[in-house]
Amino acid sequence: MNNENQRPPQQFVPYVPANKSLPELTATAIVLGILLAILFGAANAYLGLKIGMTVSASIPAAVISMAILRGIFRRKSILENNIVQTMTTAGEAVAAGAIFTLPALFLWNLTPSQTMIAFVVLTGGFLGVFMMIPLRRLLIVQEHHTLPYPEGTACAEVLKSGEVGGASARLVFTGFFVGGLFKALGDGLKLFKTEIETTLTKFKNALVGLDAYPALLGVGYIIGPRIAGQMLAGGLLAWLVFIPMISFFGAGNPNALFPAEEAIGKLDAWGVWDAYIRYIGAGAVATGGLITLVRTLPMLYRSLRDTLRGIRKAGIGQTGEVARTDRDIPMPWVLGGTAVIIAIIAFAPLTNVGIIGALAIAVFGFLFVAVASRIVGIVGSSSSPVSGMTIATLLIVTFVFKLAGVHGMAGMVAALTVGAIVCTALAVAGDISQDLKAGYLVGSTPWKQQLAMMIGVVASGLVIGFVLVVLHATYGMGSEALPAPKAVLMKMVIEGILADNLPWDLIFMGAASAIVIECLGLNSLAVAVGIYLPVHVSIPILVGGLVRWAMEALTKDEATKTARVETGTLFASGLIAGEALVGVLIAVLIWLNVKLPENVLLPHSGVTLVLFAALTLLLGWVAMRAKGRPAGPAGGDAAAER
Repeated sequence: MNNENQRPPQQFVPYVPANKSLPELTATAIVLGILLAILFGAANAYLGLKIGMTVSASIPAAVISMAILRGIFRRKSILENNIVQTMTTAGEAVAAGAIFTLPALFLWNLTPSQTMIAFVVLTGGFLGVFMMIPLRRLLIVQEHHTLPYPEGTACAEVLKSGEVGGASARLVFTGFFVGGLFKALGDGLKLFKTEIETTLTKFKNALVGLDAYPALLGVGYIIGPRIAGQMLAGGLLAWLVFIPMISFFGAGNPNALFPAEEAIGKLDAWGVWDAYIRYIGAGAVATGGLITLVRTLPMLYRSLRDTLRGIRKAGIGQTGEVARTDRDIPMPWVLGGTAVIIAIIAFAPLTNVGIIGALAIAVFGFLFVAVASRIVGIVGSSSSPVSGMTIATLLIVTFVFKLAGVHGMAGMVAALTVGAIVCTALAVAGDISQDLKAGYLVGSTPWKQQLAMMIGVVASGLVIGFVLVVLHATYGMGSEALPAPKAVLMKMVIEGILADNLPWDLIFMGAASAIVIECLGLNSLAVAVGIYLPVHVSIPILVGGLVRWAMEALTKDEATKTARVETGTLFASGLIAGEALVGVLIAVLIWLNVKLPENVLLPHSGVTLVLFAALTLLLGWVAMRAKGRPAGPAGGDAAAER
């Protein structure tokens, strides 16, 4: 990107000018930010383990913050609200880094300590912040007119809107209440079934079903009908083609066919899915992630080249008197903090990755943080290939460990730890880039935002391990209830290189499927995720996508359409957060041996369909009610690729 034709950055005047000071990093903002970071971190951990994607917390957090600070405490500082949403996104980023990698330890029948989990996500989170700080002046300030940072810009508009704390906050809180209530009545009190399914007559092991969850409906609305439809296509391919095909051809074989432990003729649809389809899906997801990474290679190269070139030209890190809105954490602290963290990682017995692992984290961390920080500025966080970059890191690091003679479980854990730290750093760097863009537009103090992000990382990082342990103890990582698709993928990549004990034929079938899907012009990663997950997950996501499609089709006026999309997105975000947090609460109660109902009171599938249909209509009705001025930009909230 060429900076010569840009207007000088000093011509831009933020909402709160540099010569004006407002309350910002206050005790109230810190306490509220910590609470929201923990809540949204737990919610995204549950959601990510269930469907392999997280949802951005910035706009819902901004709305909730303004409702509480303005509505209850009567505080009117936009900078204080910005600090709260910055801390909240740290919780979402930490959750993404943790749940995409660390559940593999549980799948290996290892139970990581709370200390180890906290160490991994805290070091990764701090590195993500530290490594992005030297890039802020280049990416946020000098390239202000060329890098839009869509989520950050949208969040700034929400913060600048004086009406957000009213109607928009009610949308989020109402969705939160409805989603939480639906989950509590279904999976908590067992008043009705939350999963229904049916087999197809004279079609062996062909099965379709539906998980009646508000979060899935909300995710579908946010990501839209195209991606939702492609996910369902993958689900139907698995459950109406692959599973019946395997069942048909294997029906006459009395012997178990690796990796299954029973003959195919004795397996039902779920047995075939567990023994075969998950490997095919994992191969497809891995290939889809790598295809996404390869497609962005030109952008990766240009991003790294322009970033390094800009650093040299700008002399980033130079001292001197700077305006309030241009003050970062001092560079000696940044460089010193980074060096100390890398040194601790190299010699800490908690991780045991050694100097090789620490150097890999330093190299891949800075390389991919620079790339991720620029890419989210162009296409948004939802299209940042975080999982692809993590897979690339794992492939190289695992191979290096193997060459260095690090084998067995110790080698697999070390490689996963490196990948987890890098993944967390990438997720945090992408989110703080969006936050700093929002702060640049509203006139925040950068060093206060950077410090707030680290506080949010600490708050969520100290809790995320407990959430993982409780969810594993209750549902089981890799189970039907908690598939943990990205973590299973990371596990397979490492095992494939170090242990070489995978059913490679199945994985190659999935890889070939992803290539064919890409050649058809579809999003191979979206279809691959649909192949890997039960079709029960894809169907409600498509229903949410169809609600958005119908709303847009019925709305001709563009301003009204924008308002309805964004209104529905806020309500959908509430549905997701409400259900996810109640799901975590139910898991905690079960973990504490609290007696909950075991039998469903109304087991008929018709009851479930009626209730889910009512929830769907409610989402459509809420969206269609919006008129005129939108409640606040809320697009691009689904971090689906991550």
